[in-house]
Amino acid sequence: MADAPNDPADAIADALARLRSKRGPRPPGAGPQPLHGPHPHSADEHRGRGHHEHHHGRGGGPWAGGPRLGGPARLRMLEALAAASGGLSISAIADAVGVDQPRASRLVQQSVELGLVMREADPDDARRTLVALTDQGRSAVRGFRGERRSSVAAALESFTDAERTELARLLAKLADGWPV
Repeated sequence: MADAPNDPADAIADALARLRSKRGPRPPGAGPQPLHGPHPHSADEHRGRGHHEHHHGRGGGPWAGGPRLGGPARLRMLEALAAASGGLSISAIADAVGVDQPRASRLVQQSVELGLVMREADPDDARRTLVALTDQGRSAVRGFRGERRSSVAAALESFTDAERTELARLLAKLADGWPV
């Protein structure tokens, strides 16, 4: 089991992030998959020009990213890159995010354009390219992790200390046992 943070709100935010990162592609016929397909807004709007509000759809949550970060798939990619000890290949990103390789390639390209990630040569195999966070990408991850933690803390205000601790324990157990 992964080490859980001492504060139940931190532990809950961590468990929720781990559960989100383990979501895979939805089976055919399972209905719409919010924010996983092509997005109706232009790249310029995602860079902040002419786009003042971003609708996240069902399940976007308060940390689903604004016009600068994008939807849950991009956030899962940024989280996976932040957790990695080095750069990740497109196939590793696809696995971590739960999308196919063409979608992972598009996520990477959009994130390069936003300045969140960079491509670099694999030091072990010059034919491969790895993707890593930029300083701006690391800053964005710290920002949405803080927003997620604040949202969890606000949602826990009506819980007792014992309830917070138990919820954190149960969510961590669920995240640890969730099939990949």
